[in-house]
Amino acid sequence: MAAATGLVLAGGGARAAYQVGALCAIADILDPNGRADFPLPFGILCGTSAGAINAAALACGASHPRLALRRLRHLWGTLDTSLVYRTDAWGLSRGGGRWLSMLMLGWLWSAIRQPQPRSLLDNAPLEKLLEATLDFGRLPGHLESGALSALAITASGYDSGEHLTFYQARYAIKPWRRTLRRAVSARIGVQHLMASSAIPFVFPARPLETGQGREWCGDGSMRQLAPISPAIHLGAQRVLVIGTAFSGGDTHPEQRGQETGHPSLAQIGGQAMATVFLDSISMDVERLERLNAMLALSPEAGRALDLRPVRVLALAPSRRLDDLALTHLDSMPPMMRMFLRALGVSTERNRLSGGTLVSYLLFEAAYTNQLIELGYTDTMQRIAEVEDFFQESSI
Repeated sequence: MAAATGLVLAGGGARAAYQVGALCAIADILDPNGRADFPLPFGILCGTSAGAINAAALACGASHPRLALRRLRHLWGTLDTSLVYRTDAWGLSRGGGRWLSMLMLGWLWSAIRQPQPRSLLDNAPLEKLLEATLDFGRLPGHLESGALSALAITASGYDSGEHLTFYQARYAIKPWRRTLRRAVSARIGVQHLMASSAIPFVFPARPLETGQGREWCGDGSMRQLAPISPAIHLGAQRVLVIGTAFSGGDTHPEQRGQETGHPSLAQIGGQAMATVFLDSISMDVERLERLNAMLALSPEAGRALDLRPVRVLALAPSRRLDDLALTHLDSMPPMMRMFLRALGVSTERNRLSGGTLVSYLLFEAAYTNQLIELGYTDTMQRIAEVEDFFQESSI
């Protein structure tokens, strides 16, 4: 049944470390003896943004998922920010510094023919890290052997405005098209991960071949109206979703009704990123569960409309990650701390601010290891649900 089981990994920048802990827990629940020949329990892997990196790492190691998880755990557990984006003075000045200069100089910037900055941060180090870590040359073999059925990576097209799903599958699958959504059969590589994780304004867009020419693409979480849809189109009969949003909903309920003054750039940027990454997963899960309920009441209507029930299980952090990130702010490189504080990030006891923004950009081991532990603990507390989800019987 693994071939009919899909895994959907949402975006979330550094928050995606949580997914690694959850996946390690799932492996321990399904295989408590830690067998070396433990098969990948997911035949269909779908990822967006940082979740796309995790999905690709599993896909490249599909024949030995335990080893792939150990490597993924080591990667996230030993990260530092400089491995993801440049944090030195020159690197920051070329991105964020040029943005600020362009805003201040305005018309003069154009008059002196200075090239416009492409992003606030330069994530060239991430590309080098992925090239050194992931072996996409093994992917065709895993598909041919049946260790994996399909891998899908999502990105957003800046030219067309479409949400693009790039997929590589074992069997021929006709590309699908829906309103503002399109699938593209492709040989997936690092360039797709870089495009999928190109957070708007923060990291530069990347050009990808879309079957209709090359298009500049950014983070796949933008305008992601139906994040579970690719897994279903690729044949999943049940889907496990691992998000990066606090499962309790309201991020800062204690601040409601308080006079806090005008929000800082860090607060506004954090909420913008939260909107990009988090809004659609819970809505799509709810929509799928309602559809399942409708199909249970009227199976004939489902057959007439070519709809089928799809079982879904969603995992998400049990605590807010914003304040947790702020406790690790001092582990970031000095220049990056100065940059964030200039945007309004504050760790003062009576004026905590900007934690949401920091939680996406804090690629430091002290923080990511806590997220991994949280993902593992949260999932182990739901053993019965996980075991029931992976039962051989269908929905």
